[in-house]
Amino acid sequence: MSTNHIVLFEPLMPANTGNIARTATGTNTKLHLIEPLGFKLDDKHVKRAGLDYWDNVDLTVHKNLPAFMATLTDNDELFLISKFAPRAYHQADYTQPDHDYYFLFGKETTGLPAPFMREHADEALRIPQNDEHIRSLNLSNTVSIIIYEALRQQNFPQLDLTHTYGYDKLK
Repeated sequence: MSTNHIVLFEPLMPANTGNIARTATGTNTKLHLIEPLGFKLDDKHVKRAGLDYWDNVDLTVHKNLPAFMATLTDNDELFLISKFAPRAYHQADYTQPDHDYYFLFGKETTGLPAPFMREHADEALRIPQNDEHIRSLNLSNTVSIIIYEALRQQNFPQLDLTHTYGYDKLK
């Protein structure tokens, strides 16, 4: 079975990382952080955003981008998420059962390094947006869009699609 991985390159904002950690936990997705981080993992803002989910986060911290890249294998699919990518995220296939999918997101202020982006241009994906009015989408929102598209294509493995807790109270 495939495993999905959210990878944050040098994240700066603790609240974004906390929100992303919550999304990772709720979707059975592994979270990778590439140092240096713009905060400490025990930062109260990270903890507040992730609330009581931090004990359940499947987290790996990498010293730098080359150290992260060295962990990838031939069965791993790497996708770089950038507003500068030519291909939209929904055009990629995330359904190979023996592959792990890594979604690499850039730093909130500068994205991914340009030389790295050029080297991996074929793996770059974007979310369509109106560039005329905004610079970029919020990182935690972007992560959610991407990971839920991968999960949708994979038929939401190990996620509860029938949960009706509280529905009877709405009637």
